Amino acid sequence: MTAIANIYDKFKSCKGFTTDTRKIETGQMFFCLKGANFNGNKFAAEALKKGARYVVIDEEEYLNGDRMILVENVLKCMQDLANFHRKQFDIPLLGITGTNGKTTTKELVNAVLSRKYKTHATAGNFNNHIGVPITLLSMPMDTEFAIIEMGANHPGEIAELCEIAEPNYGLITSIGKAHLEGFGDLQGVINTKNELYKSILKSGGKLFVNADNDLLMELSAKANRMTYGQKETADVNAKLIVKEAFVGAYWEQTEIITQLVGSYNFDNMMAAICIGKAFEVSKEEIINSLREYTPQNQRSQLMTTAKNKIVVDAYNANPTSMTAALESFKLAKADEKLPILGDMLELGKESKFEHRGIVQKLKDLGFDNAILVGPEFLDAAKNSNYICFEKNTEALAYLKEHPIEGKLILLKGSRGIALEILLEAL
Repeated sequence: MTAIANIYDKFKSCKGFTTDTRKIETGQMFFCLKGANFNGNKFAAEALKKGARYVVIDEEEYLNGDRMILVENVLKCMQDLANFHRKQFDIPLLGITGTNGKTTTKELVNAVLSRKYKTHATAGNFNNHIGVPITLLSMPMDTEFAIIEMGANHPGEIAELCEIAEPNYGLITSIGKAHLEGFGDLQGVINTKNELYKSILKSGGKLFVNADNDLLMELSAKANRMTYGQKETADVNAKLIVKEAFVGAYWEQTEIITQLVGSYNFDNMMAAICIGKAFEVSKEEIINSLREYTPQNQRSQLMTTAKNKIVVDAYNANPTSMTAALESFKLAKADEKLPILGDMLELGKESKFEHRGIVQKLKDLGFDNAILVGPEFLDAAKNSNYICFEKNTEALAYLKEHPIEGKLILLKGSRGIALEILLEAL
C-alpha cells in the first residue's frame, strides 16, 4: 500500500477534516498547513486535545505519538489525498475557470444539475491550491456530479489544479484582464486559462464553449465541445432579454427572467442551460432553477433601500468586468443613475493605464456624475469632475453628509476596497 493510500485509510476513519484548530470537531483529521504568518504544526498537540483523531504535520520536532502523521509537506499531502479521493469516483467532474463569472456560473450550473443529480460544488470561491483540495476531500461518496471552480493568479496554476481534480468536462467563462500583477500580461492570462482546455483535450473529455466568444472558439477548435450563445449556429442558442435590469433569455419559445442583474450574466445562464441540456435535465427543471436562483455575496444583486435602488457587485473587479458592468448599467432604465466604483486590484504595472481607461469609459458612456474610491482612481480621475476618495471611510462620511436619494446606483469594486460599507448610507 502506498503512503498516500495508507493516509487515506486513516482519513476515511475520521469524521471529516479541518485546517483550523478553532473549528475542530471530535474525530476529525487536522492538517497543519503553513503560511507566511502562521505555522499549523505549532497547533498539532492542541488539535489532539480538542478531539482530532489524526494530525498531519511536516516538522518532526512536533511529532508525538501514533496519532500524528509526519509527511514531507502537509499541503502537498492534502492535495495528493484529494486527488486519491477524486479517483474513487467514476462520475462527471466539471472544471470551471474564467476571468469573470466563474462563481456565478458554478452556482447556476449547480442549481440546474441538482434538480436531477446529487451534486457537490465548490463552496463560495474556494478555488485555489488549498480550496480545490478542500472541496474534493469534502465530496460525499454518493456524489453523482461534481462542479469544481478553479481560480488562478499566476501562470501554471490551472494546470496544477487540473492535476489534482482531473476534470473530464470543462468550461471557461471568459478571458480578460485580471491579476496582471501575477500573469504579466493578457497573453499570460490566456495561456493559463487555456490549461483547462488542454487538460480536457488530453483526457478525451468534453468542453462547453461560448459560441459568441471568438477567442474561446479558437482555443477549443480541436476539442470535443458543445456550444452555447446567441448565434444560431450554437448547439444551444437563445436571445438576450433584459427586464427592469434583470437578465433573461428567450429559449425554446420560453421567456426566462432571472434574479441576476446585468446583461453580462446572459453568458453565465446560457452555460447552465447548455450543461443542463447536455446531462438531460428536463426543460421545465432548467427553467425553474434559473428563475428561482437568488444571487448572494454581493454578486449581481439588486437591493432596494428606503432611498435608492442599488446594483451590488462589490465582490470583485477587473477592467473586463468593470467595462461590462458599466455598459450594462448604461442600458438600465432609470431617471437618475450613479456609478460608485472602487479600485481594481492586482493589475501591476498596468494599473494606472487601466484605471484611466475606466475613467474615460465613464465619460464615453455619458456619465456626468460618479463617485470613485481608492488611490488608483483618485490619481486617474484627478482632471475630471468626478468625486474621488482615497479611502472607503472617507466616501462613507461624504455620503452621510450629502445623502443620495431616488437613484439607481452601481456599486462595483475589488473585494479589498470593501465598498459594501457604503450601503448603510445609501
